[in-house]
Amino acid sequence: MATSFGLAQFIVARVVLGLGTGGYVATVPVWQAEISQAGKRGAHVVTDGIFIGAGITISLWIDFGFYFVTGNSVSWRFPLAFQIVLSLMVMAFIIFFPESPRWLIKRNRTEEAREILAALADLDPDDESITLAVRDIERSLALSGSGSWKDMLSMGEQRLFHRTVLAAAGQMFQQMCGINLITFYATTIFQQYLGLDAIPSRILAAAMCLTQPLGGFLAFFTIDRLGRRVLMLWSAVGMSASMAILAGTTSRSNDTAALVVAVVFLFVFEFIFTVGYSGLTFLYATEVAPLQLRAAISAVSTAAVWTFNFLLAEVTPVGFDTIGYQYYIIFAVLNAVIVPIVYFFFPETNGRSLEEIDEIFLQSKSVFDPPRLARTLPRMHLAEVVDDPEEVADAKVGKS
Repeated sequence: MATSFGLAQFIVARVVLGLGTGGYVATVPVWQAEISQAGKRGAHVVTDGIFIGAGITISLWIDFGFYFVTGNSVSWRFPLAFQIVLSLMVMAFIIFFPESPRWLIKRNRTEEAREILAALADLDPDDESITLAVRDIERSLALSGSGSWKDMLSMGEQRLFHRTVLAAAGQMFQQMCGINLITFYATTIFQQYLGLDAIPSRILAAAMCLTQPLGGFLAFFTIDRLGRRVLMLWSAVGMSASMAILAGTTSRSNDTAALVVAVVFLFVFEFIFTVGYSGLTFLYATEVAPLQLRAAISAVSTAAVWTFNFLLAEVTPVGFDTIGYQYYIIFAVLNAVIVPIVYFFFPETNGRSLEEIDEIFLQSKSVFDPPRLARTLPRMHLAEVVDDPEEVADAKVGKS
């Protein structure tokens, strides 16, 4: 894109970049979840929110710097070219990362998986807890079948369609809460709707995104203590209140004090969003998915992110032009609706191994059961409930 001299070249490059970004975003949370211990998995995966926020912030400050470069294509070529540096860093470091032990067991490379599990837990490969972890994963694989994409559309014993909907719904909430009407159009909001000049508007837009890494750090330190549901529920409440306040304050265009409050709550909204929905929904999508379909369900949920991201980007200018400040009311209501949905349908996954989460859905008989079972099901190695180790092999034969 940085070397484009025609629209066709730019569009093709953007499509290729989009495919690469989509694959990367769908894969990284899966890998993070599969190499993390249950008690630390939340903190590890929500670091995505920290770095997403940091990336947005860096890009906005770079754009602000090149806003003053006029009459030269470097004003847009350099911000695009700068991304190459980050991609090269990924390529350089990824060769040192371990493979997912769950993926290795899925490929019958059990000894390699055992070594990686032991290294990650700082234990001997022959330690009993490593043996139990391997058996947990093998049992989960035996129960989850072939893992074809069409399985996501069927309920079955493992409630695969139910889990796919939960993963996609969480990612849909991430966008429909209204984050990108704020992030994408921050400069426009400050300049056209709050009456600020061009340069202060751009400074505030860039500064506002600094709240995202801060919110990400708060999520990092709290998610494995408070749990996923608590952060999602209270963040939705906070975002709903913020949107309602924005609607009220921006309805009075000549009230300077009200507009100052509006600016403050734009910052507050960004911060709250990152605590409960930036990295957390990527984490949750990987946690509720079974091993055989984890990558596929992650891909579907990521597609939901980009679909609603695109929808919001297209609808927002029309919404502001048509109904003005009342556009915020829509998102105040949407965030309020998220609260009961999360409360009644989203089970708590905090502190559970990925295989224990499989067991929660395996024992569920309706869409209302998982939250209850997540509260009551004892924490255990699933392999301990198998009377005979050969049952795992028998289950595999039965599913083949």
